[in-house]
Amino acid sequence: MKTVLAAALGTALAFASSVHAAATVGQPAPAFTLTDTKGTAHSLADFAGKTVVLEWFNHECPFVKKHYGAGNMQKQQAAATGKGVVWLTINSSAPGKQGHVNAEQANAILGEWKASPTAFLLDHDGTVGQAYGAKTTPHMYVIDGTGVLRYNGAIDANPSADPADIPGATQYVDAALGDLAANRAVARGTTQPYGCSVKY
Repeated sequence: MKTVLAAALGTALAFASSVHAAATVGQPAPAFTLTDTKGTAHSLADFAGKTVVLEWFNHECPFVKKHYGAGNMQKQQAAATGKGVVWLTINSSAPGKQGHVNAEQANAILGEWKASPTAFLLDHDGTVGQAYGAKTTPHMYVIDGTGVLRYNGAIDANPSADPADIPGATQYVDAALGDLAANRAVARGTTQPYGCSVKY
């Protein structure tokens, strides 16, 4: 079953490549301002002093559906925001490309999937995605309270689209947040992102 699924999704799976330069762990995260689905502008600088998670999103991607369909992404969003972490979900799919949504569509998906990010940001021209080097959906980043990027990579350690693989996988984002909350250096700051390619 997994072999068949992997073959079927082979063209959708995209690992990190040299197409876009990635933001660098240990360096200041690229500044940005984006508008959310409620019409409010958010800048990274607005969240100074807080840990920020960035999550690249495409509701049509099987790998995104894996984590939302199993409730893994929603669970991590709720746990993080409950501890004061800012969680920003970002859509960089260009108009006419897979996963592109307008504000109304995004809000409907968030409601249907019971997602709870701090905000859903629209990056339709791909400026922010390109600045971060976001390759996949999901592609995850964790920024500390001083604005320094501390994690860049996958949500977890199992690059499959099978929800059954979630319980046994190391949850990289959750682990990075735990390290930061305990005032420890993030043990694993960079991993290989997996998922569908971002549809710039």
